[in-house]
Amino acid sequence: MSCMLGVVTVFCAPVPLHAKASKAPATAQPVSDGTSDPAIPYTVTLTPTKHPELDAAISASSQLQSLQTSHSVGAYALAGRIRSDYDRVNIALESQGYYAGSVQISVKVGTRLVDGKDPSLPDVLKALEKNQKVAITISTTLGPRFSLGSIALLAPPEKVDAAAPVVKTPAAKTPTAKAPASKDTQMPTPAATAPVTFAQAVEQSRPVSLTPDERKAFNLSAGQPAVAETVLAAQNTLLNQLQEDGYATASVSTPLAYLEPQAQKLDIVFRVQRGPRVVIGPIGMTGLVHTNQSFLRNRLELKEGELYRPSRIEAARQDLVSTGVFASVQVRNAPPIITLPPGRTLMPGILQAMPIEFSFKEAKRRTLSAEVGYSTDLGGRLGASWTHHNLFGDAEQLKLTALVTGLGGSAQQGLGYDVYADFMKPDFLSKGQNLSVRLEGVRQLLYSYHQTAIIARAGLNRHVGKYWNLSGSLMGEQEQIKQFGDTRSYFIVAAPLNATFDNTRLSNPIDPATHGVRASLSITPSESLESGSTFFTLLSAQASTYFDLHHLGISRPGRSVIAVRGIVGSVQGASTYQIPPDQRLYAGGPATVRGFRYQGVGPQYGRTKYAIGGTSMDAGSVEFRQRLPMNLGFAGFVDAGQVGTGSRPGQGTLRVGYGGGVRYFTPIGPIRVDVALPMNRPPQGDKWELYFGLGETF
Repeated sequence: MSCMLGVVTVFCAPVPLHAKASKAPATAQPVSDGTSDPAIPYTVTLTPTKHPELDAAISASSQLQSLQTSHSVGAYALAGRIRSDYDRVNIALESQGYYAGSVQISVKVGTRLVDGKDPSLPDVLKALEKNQKVAITISTTLGPRFSLGSIALLAPPEKVDAAAPVVKTPAAKTPTAKAPASKDTQMPTPAATAPVTFAQAVEQSRPVSLTPDERKAFNLSAGQPAVAETVLAAQNTLLNQLQEDGYATASVSTPLAYLEPQAQKLDIVFRVQRGPRVVIGPIGMTGLVHTNQSFLRNRLELKEGELYRPSRIEAARQDLVSTGVFASVQVRNAPPIITLPPGRTLMPGILQAMPIEFSFKEAKRRTLSAEVGYSTDLGGRLGASWTHHNLFGDAEQLKLTALVTGLGGSAQQGLGYDVYADFMKPDFLSKGQNLSVRLEGVRQLLYSYHQTAIIARAGLNRHVGKYWNLSGSLMGEQEQIKQFGDTRSYFIVAAPLNATFDNTRLSNPIDPATHGVRASLSITPSESLESGSTFFTLLSAQASTYFDLHHLGISRPGRSVIAVRGIVGSVQGASTYQIPPDQRLYAGGPATVRGFRYQGVGPQYGRTKYAIGGTSMDAGSVEFRQRLPMNLGFAGFVDAGQVGTGSRPGQGTLRVGYGGGVRYFTPIGPIRVDVALPMNRPPQGDKWELYFGLGETF
């Protein structure tokens, strides 16, 4: 194949932005460029090319486009900006494979049309009369789209003497709004052997062979359109694959492209160097002040002697971040490469090792937070929490919370409180297994019952696989309950067992889910030992799923979502009046059926608003969520549910509520305000409900 000597180009990817004609507001305030010339406001129109990706690249490249409203300049500076846009837009054409394209820029000053390269343009602009408009139009002629020709993977050239002459080759520029002017790059190469053609580059260097996995990752072949983004992606994916194969010091150079104008092709050269294949060497840790290094080393998912893989190292870093005690965790290679004794490597035949080092910046150990919430049924709740995030140096967490509840509300009869202390110890007995202990005092004066209780609970929580979480605990509760004028004391011993599934993959649980499933199953064997001994088992299951309408092609990703929730519950082994009132099943409120007050769905005492509770419950919700501009959104929903006195769900009077609300999206999650109305209101039921909170209801 004959190689036409053209331009040796360093590929650079354009910044993807939406291309469109843009006009500066007529009222924009010009900003002086520091000269005595008055700043000249102007408008820019980009003529579409019918290729969205190319239009985006042109829009990103043009300084005329990006600086028109923020950096207005005088006549001579504006003329210089116009001249520089020829090169910038041409680079955008080349980045998409149009190496034979051309750029046209016309400047309309009043009624006069001037070419952007006209030497008289600065004088024409300087003579601009007051209130005359300057309109700039950028258009292109594409020509044929070049494709990739021969692709060579070559070893780096041999090192040469420092006194060797330098051959300069012009480098392509990144077509972005902030791209600097073109600069020459210097490559120290002996003049007699400089690879000025593709054939010379191949002849002067040793070819590099790829394994099947490396070839699959590279995924670049002759005949593909000569798009810079595709070529650079091949460089990055090949480098990543080499490092994943244990070549920690591997390098893949920025590709050089040799232009063949007659064949309308680009021949590409990549310089590839593997370096030694290594395992992970000694692991260092720095920056620890209050955290025990032994805890982190026991938790660390990396082992000295295993194959060096960046994905494994990054997963270990993220796991250390998840302990919640660090503001940042960084990891880096710590050369030089060392040689391990044969007994310390886990990869037979690989003795060379790359030491790595984790550096930590500890977060504040103590935080103070406030909690506030309101709904028309439960009223307001107000309180504060104090948390110590690293109590004994092993990421133990102690949280003390005090809340005042029952501040108004149609389901409340007075003020109550909820005071509790939570202690959590991670990696208890084994990695990934957490111990949690809670001691709680609660008082609530609901219309259904008045309760004063002390609750103690201790249990284990374990993450299983990617999406499952299992927990089990023992709980004791001493309480006094008054219902319908009858006051009784209960001592309840229970052993809750829970399994949850969540593949929504949200880093912040308050963020709204746009896909995936959340599900939970709970089995709670319980024994009530005072006011008569009763054994019963509470069964409950809940599932919600989220469907993004983007999959139907009618919205952008994450903007329009349908959320569906279903809940069922059953008490086995005892009837309604055999179990304590607080252990019975109720519905109503944001957790089940909106539009009905808390505990307002189900059997009532006569025609009053006093709820009896039941031994079966089922509820379902359908909600449409729509994101809007300016961090706003709205939702519309329909809920339905019922509570029965049998043990089988699906019994009782079905109640339906509907409503909607607005959302304001903040960095910590959406602030939610919902209004709901009952479709079939029971006697003494509320006419409407208002809910205010942080995060979606499910």
